[in-house]
Amino acid sequence: MPGILHVITGLGAGGAETMLAQLATGLQARGLPQYVVSLKGRGVHADALEAAAVPVKALGVSSLINAPLAKFRLARLMRAVRPDIVQGWMYHGNLAATAAHCLCPGRANRRLYWNIRASNMDDKRYRSIINWNARLSAWPDLVVVNSVAGRDFHLARGFHPRRMEVVPNGIDTEKFKPDANVRAEVRKELGIAEDAVVAIHVARVDPMKDHATFLSAMAELPHIKGVLVGTQTKQLALPENVRALGLRDDVTRLHQAADIFVSSSAFGEGFSNAIAEGMASGLVAVVTDVGDARLIVGSTGQVVPPRTPDALRNAIREQANLGSAGLRKHGLEARARIVERFTLTQIIDAYARIYTADTTESYD
Repeated sequence: MPGILHVITGLGAGGAETMLAQLATGLQARGLPQYVVSLKGRGVHADALEAAAVPVKALGVSSLINAPLAKFRLARLMRAVRPDIVQGWMYHGNLAATAAHCLCPGRANRRLYWNIRASNMDDKRYRSIINWNARLSAWPDLVVVNSVAGRDFHLARGFHPRRMEVVPNGIDTEKFKPDANVRAEVRKELGIAEDAVVAIHVARVDPMKDHATFLSAMAELPHIKGVLVGTQTKQLALPENVRALGLRDDVTRLHQAADIFVSSSAFGEGFSNAIAEGMASGLVAVVTDVGDARLIVGSTGQVVPPRTPDALRNAIREQANLGSAGLRKHGLEARARIVERFTLTQIIDAYARIYTADTTESYD
């Protein structure tokens, strides 16, 4: 079975990092040897990966000064591990994987793959790194993207891969699922009334996530309770009906206290784990039309234009007006869509097929 060495910028709590950890764990259990390299530190996933028998190496890159040395360290590690496939993750991981692959002997017998996790990224922050990826995009044997929006955006930005394949993210639907007992428990902990309608927003504070639009919408919906979960959310100025919980490691529990999952992202999303996790938990989704949000939600929720607080407000209000029975019904329809199309098992199957394929086809 082929051995795969994954290269990623870090192992923090983001969607790409979580997907990598789940994928490597699942593939390791299927007999495909996995090895994970974090260019930065060990992050929150290293211990769990190692507990699943997946070796993790953190290179400790902390600045541009020591970044050039990392490619040589990575090449030495690659020579010791001798993987059949080197899989880059995200822009910096793709470039590091490519550099080390070129430096390490035996590349004729080793495949190089990239993984793109975003769509219309902010040009001011990401133009240079996207352009470098575009210039080198014919090097990998395959570029995997996690969204149709990401594929189209990067092809328009000059990517010219030999082959490209869309593999969406997968959700652990046994972990993210409705639980009436947990709902009552968490609402009691948070002091939320049993009959209150709750909208939850799970995202770190970043311009991409556009908390301002969500907060503006919620300020005009005083009868609906809002819950923010994510790094630095406690530092935001909040309307009276919204509370911030900061970074939490029990998002699965917190989902149970809610009725509506809201994503107000303005740009950059590919396949949003957060949206799909909320839906798998039985929540109705009200989201902005960014990345593959429309494909994820389908007809089970509402999709509105980004950066439009009025449209987001109206959509949240419309869902809240369904009442408890209507919200439960639509929430179960949302979960059924994720179970049918976007489970973790389905996505591990897709990557296993890619990694074990003997040949690659030209991208059309």
